[in-house]
Amino acid sequence: MWRNILRASAGKLSKFMGQFGVCFARPASRSHAATYVAGLLQAEGRKSVEPIALRFTPQSAEGTVGAKEVLAMQRFLTDSPWDAQDVQWQIQATAAEELLPSAAGSPLGVVGVIDESSFEKSGPHSVGVKRQYCGHLGKTDNCQVGVFLIATVPAGEALLDHQLYLPKEWINDRTRRKKVRVPRQVQFQTKPQLAAELIRRTTANGHVRFDWIVADDHYGENGGFLDALESADQRYMVETPVTTTFWMVDPATQVPADTGSGRPHTQPSREHVRSAREIIATLPADAWQPIKLREGAKGPLVFEYAALRVWAVRHRRPGPPIWLVLQRSVDNPLEVKVWVSNADERTPLDLLAQAGGTRFRVELFFEEAKGELGMGHYEARAWTSWHHHMALVAMAHLFATLVRQECRAEKEQLTLRQSFDLIRAAIVRRPKTYEESLHLAEYYITRNATATRSHRKTWLQKHKKLADKLML
Repeated sequence: MWRNILRASAGKLSKFMGQFGVCFARPASRSHAATYVAGLLQAEGRKSVEPIALRFTPQSAEGTVGAKEVLAMQRFLTDSPWDAQDVQWQIQATAAEELLPSAAGSPLGVVGVIDESSFEKSGPHSVGVKRQYCGHLGKTDNCQVGVFLIATVPAGEALLDHQLYLPKEWINDRTRRKKVRVPRQVQFQTKPQLAAELIRRTTANGHVRFDWIVADDHYGENGGFLDALESADQRYMVETPVTTTFWMVDPATQVPADTGSGRPHTQPSREHVRSAREIIATLPADAWQPIKLREGAKGPLVFEYAALRVWAVRHRRPGPPIWLVLQRSVDNPLEVKVWVSNADERTPLDLLAQAGGTRFRVELFFEEAKGELGMGHYEARAWTSWHHHMALVAMAHLFATLVRQECRAEKEQLTLRQSFDLIRAAIVRRPKTYEESLHLAEYYITRNATATRSHRKTWLQKHKKLADKLML
């Protein structure tokens, strides 16, 4: 059965791409989109514009593919007027129809996970690049950072929206902005502000409703981000630093009584404000409850949890009543994560734990998108090309996820990584002929020689006196 599904993958890919035809007004753009997604799914090695264009562009009447096709694909990624946001909206619609219904039988429902990912860059010219924390390297380095909103349901994950983080240094630099095509309306937003906007515009689109929003402590410590979720009546479960403080009693009861002399007190006493670290230190042993999140490759994944109803400290003022959820390792009790949630006070602890536990699936998403789909293989520098590439990666990932979903009816343990291998085997491409291989070799020789001459000319212009002295 599943072999038949995989054999039909080529036809399914064509039908899948047809759903996005409205996003690409020009026939040439629709053709380039199909070529690019096919390349992301099937190409071996680096999945940048040049190898995708050379290997996956349909052959012309002349029978060869070369510089003209590479240039056309580069223009499609950077200059073509199609909007990456339109593609993301269609992804949301397709996911809502074909993927998200699997959440109907899940106690968690649809979980939206906010996360960021960094992409290393060697030079200063790519849009948004600067020395900043690079999660992939675990240190500060030259990179770009994007903020992503990913839906997780039992059937898989889908990248619903994304946006590149533009550091303050870029905002007022008109020259740099113009070179990389940053739209005029783009202003500085912190990553939590970007995250709130991704959630707002996704829900406003109307296809996806989140039962939970989950994020790490960079977002959980940001009061503005939590305010935005609460004002939208959006339930969340987010990490927060261990230094975060809470009122242990209702702050409304802690306003000192009016003594009749002096100005009356309006702010509550902070006598009962404690940090999460202080709260953890005072918990009795029986406050912790073991909860199994899932079966892992090395056995069940179990953590101990404790939960308290507290009141948030928000912008140094009293905030709403929330859950404080503490998670610690069974093997190392000193390894504690702190979560906060605005879920109803009747929400069971195991549901809060399971909601937070969905974050690991987004880590797998980035591993798959970067390792199998070339998410970080783009070489273009512009704002448009970055967002175009990410939208096309989201399309390719959703297609692979939907194929795996069908195959899982018979092979339940099939992973997405395995499905990529099966899809590549099922979507058969005509092998290269000797003439085509020779043509590609000649193309690269010519391309490299042209690049060498261009670099040498630039060097000679920059070092004219030295070049004259050496008679270069």
